[in-house]
Amino acid sequence: MANLTTSSGDVFNRPQFESLLKRRFFFTEAFEVYRTAPNYKGDNRGLYDYGPPGCGMLANIVNEWRKHFVIEENMLEVDCTAITPEAVLKTSGHVDRFADWMCRDPAKGEYLRADHLVESVLETRLANSRLAAADPQSKMERLDSAKVEQYQEILAKMDNYDGPELGKLIRELDIRNPNGDGKVEEPTAFNLMFRSTIGPSSASPVYFRPETAQGQFLNFRKLLDYCQGSMPFASACIGKSYRNEISPRSGLLRVREFLMAEIEHFVDPESNKNHERFSEIAEIELPFLDKKTQLSGQTSISSMPIGKAVETKLVDNETLGYFLARVYLFLLKIGVDPQKLRFRQHLDNEMAHYACDCWDAELLTSYGWIECVGCADRSAYDLTVHSRETGTSLTVKEARATPLEITEWKATLEKRLVGPRFKKDAKKIELAVGQLDQDHLRQLATELAGKGVVTIPTDELANGAHSVELTSDVCSIRQTTRVETTREYTPNVIEPSFGIGRILYSILEHVYWSRPQDVAREVLSLPILVAPVKVLLVPLSNNVGFKPVIKALASRLRAMGIANNVDSSSVSIGRRYARNDELGTPLGITVDFYTLKDGSVTLRERDSRVQVRASQDEIVEAIRNLTAGAEAWDQVARRLPVFTGQSQED
Repeated sequence: MANLTTSSGDVFNRPQFESLLKRRFFFTEAFEVYRTAPNYKGDNRGLYDYGPPGCGMLANIVNEWRKHFVIEENMLEVDCTAITPEAVLKTSGHVDRFADWMCRDPAKGEYLRADHLVESVLETRLANSRLAAADPQSKMERLDSAKVEQYQEILAKMDNYDGPELGKLIRELDIRNPNGDGKVEEPTAFNLMFRSTIGPSSASPVYFRPETAQGQFLNFRKLLDYCQGSMPFASACIGKSYRNEISPRSGLLRVREFLMAEIEHFVDPESNKNHERFSEIAEIELPFLDKKTQLSGQTSISSMPIGKAVETKLVDNETLGYFLARVYLFLLKIGVDPQKLRFRQHLDNEMAHYACDCWDAELLTSYGWIECVGCADRSAYDLTVHSRETGTSLTVKEARATPLEITEWKATLEKRLVGPRFKKDAKKIELAVGQLDQDHLRQLATELAGKGVVTIPTDELANGAHSVELTSDVCSIRQTTRVETTREYTPNVIEPSFGIGRILYSILEHVYWSRPQDVAREVLSLPILVAPVKVLLVPLSNNVGFKPVIKALASRLRAMGIANNVDSSSVSIGRRYARNDELGTPLGITVDFYTLKDGSVTLRERDSRVQVRASQDEIVEAIRNLTAGAEAWDQVARRLPVFTGQSQED
């Protein structure tokens, strides 16, 4: 990957950047003080605590998410428990399938995620080859063009490799643990969920949820009743999720406990998944990396209007396309660099077991392209499997405008014979017969009429068999006609799923830069929308006359819900502004000796350092407009006098 640059054109320096975040306490490793404790053997990797600016920014992102999605789309918000019975996640498929492929280095006893291992080693080889090409004296290996092309193609398809394929790559390309150069064992599947039990007997196994979605599906009936049976509708949930990552090494990007915000949009499958507001966003151009491009070994991005993407079936349907566009608008609003954003389509092997189409909003960081939002068409999978397992109807019933006459095949069991004849297997047989589709029933009807007996596939029976023979005295299959005045169906689901911590970290990288000719003057150009503190209040000196003015301004801003901070330390005003530029504080009010004469104050904008001067009422009004999005800084700078007095930052 080419060197990442900041908005000021400098090469992005990750150690310096992360040093700033930790120094200003955006976040820190959890239980950090125990790392040096003599008897501590715990593993605190992938666990982080947020400090004051991190908490403020996180809360602001979530608040804007609620406005942008929950309020704007009239969603139904729920808060579901994180502790989930094993039966729920067994039914959803997570117990059997929610896994990553890992390798073990037997020499060091270290576990590595297989795809990340291959990816890291190949990227390092390519980077070293580029350095060797630039420096003939370099001792690093220079790869030939065929090998470079091979590595690049593998990296482009990385998400499509399963465990055996990763194992083959590791063997053929001699992929070793970079931390010691040891050979690794064959990849094995590792389930990512944290398992526990409930109660002192430990008899009830549970998991910490890996996503918030299942609680929304299980509350579907209550949500449908809440909105008076009106379809389509969407639910939303914000909460912590947990994944036992194999080797979390990328800061906030790969953690074991994280905040998710998920939407489940329930839609009628016969509506073609159209969206009534699609025309509002149809012309928005999105950057796509589709499945076909990836499989060709390329990573080139093509931009097109979302309307055209849906029309050409690049994106499967309007509702999925609508949310891709809404996600795009949200990410730009909260500070994502549009040049470092793409929508990548999932390849077949990486597609979640429940999905029929999926796109990830990926953000470019110093760690590479990182999935931050997943938009999946989950079809009717979840509601169907939970309904089947529990016997609870998770369907929608709607009155038909015109009654519909339906002719269909129907199997009927003679229950007075089924029970005594099949005993414990009776329920399984009834369930198996009830799940037969029309084509199968038609074939069985002919077979039953000719032979007097049919074979029905079942779950495992008491005798170990997976099928049962039913004779004509026990089972009849006939064609029937009925008039249907209501329609019953299982909704499909479109799911946008947001990793809030990943988004937060990526934004911080995107808005980070240094003042020209002074790399020590670091700046976080956070949009005022998500900045943890909106306004810095700075008295020019410790003059006692400044204190009541500062106190009154702080009180007025708090009353409007605008987060502010006072810095009355003894360092220079330039130093005070510089250290708040590091925190991303977008605005600053300076109270000086002019204030004591005429009551005016200055308002400073972080990025340009331009200041305007006006009365306190005018400055407070400008701040209110800026924080509400009713006015931009260039508009404020045009209507209020620019301060041209002596520089207050020198």
